[in-house]
Order: sequence, then C-alpha cells, then structure tokens
Amino acid sequence: MSKYAYQIENAVALRGSISVGELSDLLGVSDQTIRRVIRPLVDEGKVRKVHGAIMSVDKPVDAPFHARMQLMRAEKTAIATHVAAGIEDGESLAIDTGSTSGFIAQALQIRRNLMIVTNSTFVASTLATVPGNRVFMAGSQLRDHDGAAFDRQAFATIARMRVNRCILSSSSVDPTRGFLTFEQCEADIAEAMQEISAETVMAVDRSKFQKNARRGNIFIVPLRPRAMVVTDTEPQPEFRRVLAPYDVQIA
Repeated sequence: MSKYAYQIENAVALRGSISVGELSDLLGVSDQTIRRVIRPLVDEGKVRKVHGAIMSVDKPVDAPFHARMQLMRAEKTAIATHVAAGIEDGESLAIDTGSTSGFIAQALQIRRNLMIVTNSTFVASTLATVPGNRVFMAGSQLRDHDGAAFDRQAFATIARMRVNRCILSSSSVDPTRGFLTFEQCEADIAEAMQEISAETVMAVDRSKFQKNARRGNIFIVPLRPRAMVVTDTEPQPEFRRVLAPYDVQIA
C-alpha cells in the first residue's frame, strides 16, 4: 500500500466521510492524485465513493489509537510542544485519551513532579516512570481499540481529584456545534475532567476542523469561557463564531 493510500484509508476511518478536496488539502497533493489513489481502494472494498465524498465501509468509530498516532504527526508534535511549554514542574493535570493528548504526554516527559490523573493507559504509562511524578489511572476496564477506561471507577477516581488544568481533545470541530466526539462516554469524561480543573486546554489539529462534521457525533460539553484552544493552523473563517469565547493559540 502506498503512503497516500495508507493516509487516505486512515483519514476515512477516522472521519467516516471526507471529500476529495479535503483529502487534497490534508495531504498536500492534487485532486487528480487523490482520485488515482482512491480508485483501487474502492475496487478492493476498503472505502466507498459517494457524490464526491469518500466514505468508510465500517461503523463510524474512532480509528485504533496507534493508527491515529501516525496521523498528522508533525502537527500534533507542534501542538504538544506548545502545550508543554506552558506547564511547569509540580503542576497537577487531568489528561484524556485522545491521540493528541498522547503526544502531549510524550512532550511532558521533560517535566518533573507532575500529578496526573488520566483514563488513558498510554498517557499513564508514558508519564508514570518519570522521576517524581504521581500518576493515577482512572478506571480498570479498558477499551480494546485505545486502552481507555470509561467505567464507574474512572469517573469516581476523577471526581476525587483537584487539578490545575485538564487537557482535552475531540474527534472533530463543527462550525456551529463546536467540539464533538464519537461516543457519549468521551463527552462525559471531558465534563468530569473540567469539573475538577481550574483551567481547560483543548488540543486539536487542523484536520479536526470540518465544515460538515458527521451528525452522529455527540457534543463535548461547552468549554469554560477563555479556555485555551491550541491548534496548528489558523482555523477557517467559518469557525470564528464557535471559537470566539476561547483563547485560540497557534502552535
């Protein structure tokens, strides 16, 4: 499989549907190249082509965690570096299970004496062995595709904590509905983490800003006013209204 075919298949799995134009912008290649690469994917039954859009043949869910960690790596690294630069040794953090949060956890390995509560096994294992850190894993029953916990124990552990800030991610950003996620439990975890945090950071790369986000997605709870939203590129004008209440920073 070519590099572009792999990226297209993962992007479609992640979003559920995406236009040829959006793929062209995302990968930095021409529409003709996208159509050429898509043709064998359609023939092999890996994706479907419908009215100018490429659609997943699977049930819309987040792509497996390690596959998502391979998407938009440079952009997620820039976001992670920016977020980590604003965090000092000794802070307390709640971190969710998104792939961008995974990059942020990696960037935070240079910090010391952090107190972390997370429902992500990746975040927990990344930061647990850093000298001086205290890491609390929220939950015990793990999802098979990303190693995240959303059971009763996860919410109980989070509710007992108080932290300086929470670090959240989302599946997509809609210009009218805001920050969205695929599953209700993910929205609920975001709300629980905000309730114990003095500040909120939402970290989303440019691929998440979708003019026609899938209607099956669930709202993440509205972020608190002046929450920090960190992304890698200036969002398009269509998103100005939904982002107006927040402190948008470009990594």
